[in-house]
Amino acid sequence: MNSAPKTILDIANLSVSVRGEDGEREVVSNLSLTLARGETLCIAGESGSGKSMTALAIMQLLPQPAARISSGKIRLGDTDLADLDERRMRRIRGDRIAMIFQEPMTSLNPVLSIGRQLTESIEAHTSLSPAEARQRAIEALKAVRISEAESRLIQFPHELSGGMRQRVMIAMALALEPDVLIADEPTTALDVTVQGEVLELLRDLQRQHGTSVILITHDMGVVAEMADRVIIMRHGRMVEEGKTPDIFARPQADYTRELLAAVPRIGSGVGRQKSRHVETATPASVALVKDLHVRFDLRGGVFGRVTRRVHAVEGVSFSVAPNETLALVGESGCGKSTTAKALAGLVPYSGDIIVGGRNLSGLGRDERKAVRRDVQMIFQDPFASLDPRMRVGDLVAEPLVIHGIASREERSQRVAALFERVGLSADQMELYPHEFSGGQRQRVCIARALALRPKLIIADESVSALDVSVQARVLDLLKELQREFGVAYLFISHDMAVVENISDRVAVMYLGQIVEMGTRDQVFSNPRHPYTRRLIEAVPVPDPARRRSRFARLDQEIPSATRRIGEAPLKLALQDVGNGHLVAADR
Repeated sequence: MNSAPKTILDIANLSVSVRGEDGEREVVSNLSLTLARGETLCIAGESGSGKSMTALAIMQLLPQPAARISSGKIRLGDTDLADLDERRMRRIRGDRIAMIFQEPMTSLNPVLSIGRQLTESIEAHTSLSPAEARQRAIEALKAVRISEAESRLIQFPHELSGGMRQRVMIAMALALEPDVLIADEPTTALDVTVQGEVLELLRDLQRQHGTSVILITHDMGVVAEMADRVIIMRHGRMVEEGKTPDIFARPQADYTRELLAAVPRIGSGVGRQKSRHVETATPASVALVKDLHVRFDLRGGVFGRVTRRVHAVEGVSFSVAPNETLALVGESGCGKSTTAKALAGLVPYSGDIIVGGRNLSGLGRDERKAVRRDVQMIFQDPFASLDPRMRVGDLVAEPLVIHGIASREERSQRVAALFERVGLSADQMELYPHEFSGGQRQRVCIARALALRPKLIIADESVSALDVSVQARVLDLLKELQREFGVAYLFISHDMAVVENISDRVAVMYLGQIVEMGTRDQVFSNPRHPYTRRLIEAVPVPDPARRRSRFARLDQEIPSATRRIGEAPLKLALQDVGNGHLVAADR
C-alpha cells in the first residue's frame, strides 16, 4: 500500500514574464515543484530571484497588466489555478489557499480597522454571524500573541508597530485554516521570541489540519528549523533542490554554499574584537539621552476624554560615542522604534536628548535642521518611507538638495557611487520604488541615509528585509563606513545574531525600559536578566541537526504598557553587576 503523502500543489514548467520599456523579460523561468499535504517547502534566494513572483503567480495576484504567466500549469488538487477567472479564483483565495505578504503596512488597508479587515474574509468564506466572526478574529489575534486582542479590533494599521502589523497579517491568513499557506517572509518584522511562537503555530496547524506551507525566507535559521525540503533560486531559476539536511550538510551549487557561509550565527561575534564601552557620558558623545519618557494618550467615551495612557518609553538613558554601535533589542512594541523616533525629533517627549552638545528641546527651526544633517534614520518599512512618485535616484539626492550640498552634477555622481556601495547599479537610479523588490528598496533607504555623511545613523531594522548574502554585504558596508568616517550607529534589531555581529554595546528593552545594558561580550556571554536569556535562547540555529522539537513558549503574556490615568507605571532600577554591566531589578 502506498503511504506517500498526497501531492496537493503541483507546478509544472512555470514561467512569469514582465513587460518593461525594453520589452518582455522572464523573472521566473521554467520552474517545476510539488508540495505534499502537511509538508513545508522553503524557497530561498536573494531578493529579486523570483521567490515572491512565484508566490504571486500561484495566488493569481501578479501585478497587471505588466506581469503575466507566459507558460506552465499550477494545479491545486484537481484545479488548474492558471485557468481560473477572477470570480472563481476569489472563492479559493483566502479559503483553500492563503498568503502572508512581506510588507504588512502596504498589505493592510489604512482606512479600515483591524477588526473589519479580519472579519470580512471570515464572513466571505463561512456562514458565521458577525458576532461569531468577531470572536474568531479575536482568537486568531490571541493565537499570534497580540495583547489586548479585543481592543486591537478597533485600532487602525498605523497605530500598531511593524511587528504587530505582521502578526495581524499572519492571524488573517490562519483564521480560515487553509489547505495551503504561502508565507512570504512571515517573520521578517518579528522579534525572535514571537518568531518562534509563530513558527510553532504553523507547525500546530500542520499537525492538526495537514496544512501545507510554502515558506519564502532569507533567514536560513528559520529554514533549518521548519523546512522539509528546500529550493534555492537565483535570477528566476532553480539552482538546487533537496531535503533540508542534505542542503545544509552537502550543498551542491556554489551559490548555495555562498548563502550558507553568509548566515550570521550566535557565538561568532563574541571575542571577535574588543568591545568599546563608554563608562560615563563625555562631551565627545554623539548623542546623550537622559531620562527619556514618551507617552501617548488614549481617548474614549462620548466626550473623547483621555482615559488611558500608553507608556511607550519610560525613563530610558544611554549615550552613543563616535565610532560606536549601540544596539537596542527587544520584542516589537517594547519601545525601541519610539526611542529612535524621539532621538530623531519625530515624536514629542520629555527628558533630555543632547546631540553634538546641543539639547534638542531648546533649539529653533534652523538649528534643528542642522542637527538633522548629523542624525539620519533608516526606517523599518522601506516601501512606506519612499515617495512612490519619485525616482529612487532623486530620493537619495533629496537630502543633498534640502541642505544645499554640491552642484547637480556632483550630486548625481555622489548618488551613483552610493548605489554601487549598497549593491545597486547606477542604471537603477531612474526607476521607481515599486519596481524594486523589498530588499532592494531597503538598500535605497540605506543609500539615502548615507548621503549626508552623518555623525549618527539610526538604523531601525535596516537589514531585516535583506537576504543573508546582501545582509552580510550591507553590514560589512556599515562597518567600513564607521571605520572611514567615525559614524556612530543606534542599531535597532530583533535579530540577535546580527546584533552580536555588529554591536559594541547592547541595550535590552522591555515594556519601554532598559532591563540590561553592557558590552556585546557581557550581554551575549553572560546574560543576567531572564528576558535577555530568553531572547538569545529563542534564536533559530541554522543547523537542521539541532532543530528543536518545540519552541519555548512564554509562561504568560507580556503585560501591556497601557495604564489608566493616575495608575503608576512599572518601574525598574538598573544595578551595576560589574564593569559597567547594568541589569534591572524590580522596585
